[in-house]
Amino acid sequence: MKSYKLNKAQESRGAIQRLQTAMRHLFIRGGYKPLGMSGEAMIDALLTLNPEIYGSIANEEKVELGGLLYVYQRLPLGIEQARFVKLIAREGFESSSFKAIVPSKRRRNCYRIDEEQMYIEMTRGRSDIYDVLTHLTFMYVEAEKIRNNALDGKDRPTRAWQVLSDIIVSLKNGEEYDVEVGYTYLSTLLGRTYDETVKACNNFEQADGVHSLFEIVYWMGVRSMEEHFDDHDREIAFSSSLRNLVGHHINGEYWANQIKNQLVKADLFDKDLHVISANLHSVMNSLYATAAIKGSNKYETLEDLAEMLSQDQNKTKRKTVMDYALKHGMTILHDPSRTNISVQVIDLAKVDASKLPAEIKHKSLTDKVLIVMDYAFGEQAFESMDELLKPHDVDGRKNPVNIKSVNIMGKAGILCGNKGDIMVPNAHIFEGSADNYVFENALKSSEVTDPLLETFDGPMITVLGTSLQNKDILRYFLRSSWKAIGLEMEGAHYLKAIQAASKIRNNISPDVVIRNAYYASDNPLETGSTLASGSLGLDGVKPTYLITVGFLNGILE
Repeated sequence: MKSYKLNKAQESRGAIQRLQTAMRHLFIRGGYKPLGMSGEAMIDALLTLNPEIYGSIANEEKVELGGLLYVYQRLPLGIEQARFVKLIAREGFESSSFKAIVPSKRRRNCYRIDEEQMYIEMTRGRSDIYDVLTHLTFMYVEAEKIRNNALDGKDRPTRAWQVLSDIIVSLKNGEEYDVEVGYTYLSTLLGRTYDETVKACNNFEQADGVHSLFEIVYWMGVRSMEEHFDDHDREIAFSSSLRNLVGHHINGEYWANQIKNQLVKADLFDKDLHVISANLHSVMNSLYATAAIKGSNKYETLEDLAEMLSQDQNKTKRKTVMDYALKHGMTILHDPSRTNISVQVIDLAKVDASKLPAEIKHKSLTDKVLIVMDYAFGEQAFESMDELLKPHDVDGRKNPVNIKSVNIMGKAGILCGNKGDIMVPNAHIFEGSADNYVFENALKSSEVTDPLLETFDGPMITVLGTSLQNKDILRYFLRSSWKAIGLEMEGAHYLKAIQAASKIRNNISPDVVIRNAYYASDNPLETGSTLASGSLGLDGVKPTYLITVGFLNGILE
């Protein structure tokens, strides 16, 4: 039989499947050692995959700096110091004396138990667990590079490591040290140039919720050396409670019932309900900012007003909009420790139609209610939407939820444009399977156009994790007959829940309207434009509000 050589895309897809299988197996088993046999299998698969977001992970000497910052902004402060990491469900630590640590770029409660133990609370399902495990695996790979760079051929600490150790002592004692000397020796440990090291150190200093690069490199090296010399293995474990709860919609059911109970309490349950999955500020600002902000008429467009509100120095004005909204039909349901999906319920009958911005076209606001939910994460999208669309038990009777439309906005990686551009999908294809969800998108690309942005129509790939993609896979999706325009993590999960509820289980009307659009947070095919390159900042205002206005006009007209 003729031998067949796999191409890069096929090898990468195989690596993703091995990673997912390994992570699922280790989760069921209850724990593993990252540098043990099970952990090595994950490391090998990750190195074969060589994801774009982790940059130079496959380079044996160079430490990946952008990827490290991306990861540490999504993991708890001090994770580099932990020998033992345990992933847990919501198990009562919010009532303990342990102070919750919340990463700056990912809302999850974490707890530092002692010098060596870190607990990370997982409430967003398997996708979130896989995301954390991938980040930790990357961190351990980079730690091994640091150890190798810190030891000579006879396993003795180099002068660069000794100088870094002295700097850490100085930092601990509040003493001054020669920063430029520190950069010089740190660059040796990182396998990077002086310029690259200085830039990375500045990026870490300016980032919220992370230690300095000096401290991070030191502790990554210390833990690696302890395992190398003293057999003090690092370990990752999963609590029995987490293993029992994942996949059973416990958190999603609690979350959805909170929303339905609020609708009943406010006598809104029988109104026309429109679900919007988006960030929580864009809908609120679109409906209330013009009325709430004095002098708002000096801003020519809603975008100008929104851009002003998004700036750090205008926190008090954002609070003004929030306070006004709470007095005019908006209720907030916070869910900080179950699903981490906060919700706004907006009774449009209480919105002053005469004070809406010119961009919003409306016929009637009466009898319409918005359920605005913050972004779900990966598989969590199915759990939350599936539970939200189920009938609600009121006085022993199952009452259908009167959902008229589901509007999904998200951030996504674009394959055929630039950061900030807009994607309007007509189908979602689930990565790693032949599952595909074709739907009629009631939002048309002509409704979200702007001279400064491009808008693309076509299928999108729902991926297992944004940190598990490389250029070979993405080029395949773009150039093959799939003709994908972008990648995201929730679309197929949302549509699976909506189609099951409307076409099979008859929980909601089969004529439910679906609107779906994404703005490009990154372009993973362009070096320097991946998620690790940073957020859109003010450039994200235009596409966010174009999509929001498109949703609102569809709902209100």
